[in-house]
Amino acid sequence: MNNEVTRLRRLRKTALRVRALASALNGAKRNDDAFERGALLTWRIARIATGQLRSHPYRSYQKDPGFFESGADRFDALIMATAANLRGQGVRVFLSELRAAARELDDKRAQTLSADLIDSLGRAQTSMRALIDEVCAEARVESGHESETRCDPTNGMGAPGLSASPYLAL
Repeated sequence: MNNEVTRLRRLRKTALRVRALASALNGAKRNDDAFERGALLTWRIARIATGQLRSHPYRSYQKDPGFFESGADRFDALIMATAANLRGQGVRVFLSELRAAARELDDKRAQTLSADLIDSLGRAQTSMRALIDEVCAEARVESGHESETRCDPTNGMGAPGLSASPYLAL
């Protein structure tokens, strides 16, 4: 299978998992604007990846995620959200999953050749970084130790604006 198709599917799967977690945390905890924005942003990323996959000429590359795969992701997200909320760490768990999605997004954008896809993913990257900053501030408040909890301004990805991807270390 084509490497680009594999990366697009991985990006879509990660985005849909984060979306399911955001929906579960939003429903279980409270109506939080950051969770809603995270769910919308990751949905937009998944739609970008799905659109690219569906435009591929080979039929086998156009497959959507299966029904049971989507259900398993939602069930896994519900369990993670319940456990995180019981420990009082819902925002931190969401932040770590959001950072994983940001890494996937950075990697995909760095490795693609399509100008339209680079533009779409670049806008999503900008929104993702702003959301990560907002959720990071919420995580500091949630921990109750604002001076002790440190959020990396580079979002845990090395230099500001750059990914820790080995493909960019040329």
